[in-house]
Amino acid sequence: MKLPEWFDEKKYNQGRRFYRDFFFMMSASMIVGVLAVFSIPSILNVLVGSRRSSSAYTAYKRYFSTHQHVNTWFDHELKPDSVAWRSLYVVRTRHIQAGRVARLKGTGIISQRDVALTLFGFIGFAFLKPDKFSIRQLKEGDWDAYNHCWKVIGHMIGLEDRYNICRDTYEETRQVCQILQDRVFTPCLENVPEYFEHMSRVMLEGVSIVLTDLETSSMMYALMCIAEVPGYINSERDRIDFQTKLRKHQVNGQHRDDGVMSTILVQECAIEGVLKKPPRMLYIRDYECMDDIPAYRQLPLLGKYKLAFNEMAVAFYATNIGRNIFNWHLKWAVFVASYIPYRALWHFGLKNVFVNIFKESPTDRSTPKPNSEYYKPQLPQPFYKVILSFLW
Repeated sequence: MKLPEWFDEKKYNQGRRFYRDFFFMMSASMIVGVLAVFSIPSILNVLVGSRRSSSAYTAYKRYFSTHQHVNTWFDHELKPDSVAWRSLYVVRTRHIQAGRVARLKGTGIISQRDVALTLFGFIGFAFLKPDKFSIRQLKEGDWDAYNHCWKVIGHMIGLEDRYNICRDTYEETRQVCQILQDRVFTPCLENVPEYFEHMSRVMLEGVSIVLTDLETSSMMYALMCIAEVPGYINSERDRIDFQTKLRKHQVNGQHRDDGVMSTILVQECAIEGVLKKPPRMLYIRDYECMDDIPAYRQLPLLGKYKLAFNEMAVAFYATNIGRNIFNWHLKWAVFVASYIPYRALWHFGLKNVFVNIFKESPTDRSTPKPNSEYYKPQLPQPFYKVILSFLW
C-alpha cells in the first residue's frame, strides 16, 4: 500500500480540517448514506452472509468501529506507520478477506463497483445536498480538498483510479454522485432487496447505543426524502414541486384523482439484481398538505417529533454556536462510548463492550427477518409507552 502519485498533502490536510469543522453533520450524512448502500443487492448479500451485523450487538460493534476508522483517517496524518495508515491497511485487508469468504459461500464478491458504491455512502449525500446538513465552505477550496481526501482514501483501500467516484474536482465528483443517485440508489430504494429493512434497523439500533438521538422510523423516512424516492416529502417546497411533477405525468384527459405509477418517476436501475415489485400509485389528492402524505401519516408520533427536531437541529447547526455545540456533543458521545460504554454495558453485558478498530468484528447466528415482517400493521402503543419513548 502506497500513496498515489497525485497525492497533495496540503490539500489533504485542508480536507481533514473541513471534516472536523463539520464533524456532526458529516457523520449524520454518512449514517444516511450507509443506509442507502444497503439497498444495493450485491452489497447486502455480502453483508448478510458475513453474519457480522445482523443483530443490534454485532451492528453496534461493526458500525461504531467503522465510524472510528473514519475519524482516525481525519484525525491523524497519512504517513507510513501512522495510525491512519494502519487503519486503512486493516480496512483494505478486510475487504479482500470478506471477498474471499463471500466467494466461498457463494454469496457474491466484493467488486470494484461495490467498493465505489460504498464510497458514495460516505460522501454522496453531503456532496449532493449540503444544505440538508448545513455544511458549507469556511475557506476557499474546502470542498475540493475534502474531495481529494476521499479520492486518496478510495485509492488506499484498493479502488482503482478509473473506478473511483471522486474525480479531480468537487464539481466533477458531484456530477458522478448525481448520476449514481438517479440511476442506482433511488431505483434501488424504490425496490429494496430482501433483508434491507432488518439490516437497516439493526444498524440504527446499534448506532443509537452511541448516538442516543437516533430514532429508526424518522431516519428511514429522512433517507427516502434525501434520496428523492417518489412520495416522500419533508418540506412545503418539496410538496408543491412533487404535486407539479404528478400533474405533468398524468395522461391527457386523466382525472386528477387517477394515480401516477411511482416507476414513471424513477429512472431504470443501472445495476442487476433489483427486485421487480408492483409500482406504488401516487395520487395528487394525497399531497394537498403534509399530514395527508401516506408515508408521513404512517410514522409514529415519536418519528414525526424526531423529524421536526432534526429540521430544527439543521437550522441551528447553520450557526457557529450550533455547529460547535453539536460537534462537541458527538465528540463527547464517541468518547463515552469508547472509554465509558455504560449504554453498551446495559444492553449487551460486560463481555466485549469495548470496540477495537484493529480487531475483527464478532459474528453471530442471528437470522435476518424478511422485509414482510416489518411491513405488517402495527398495533397502537399504549399512551404511557408513547410518553416513555420521548423520555428514554
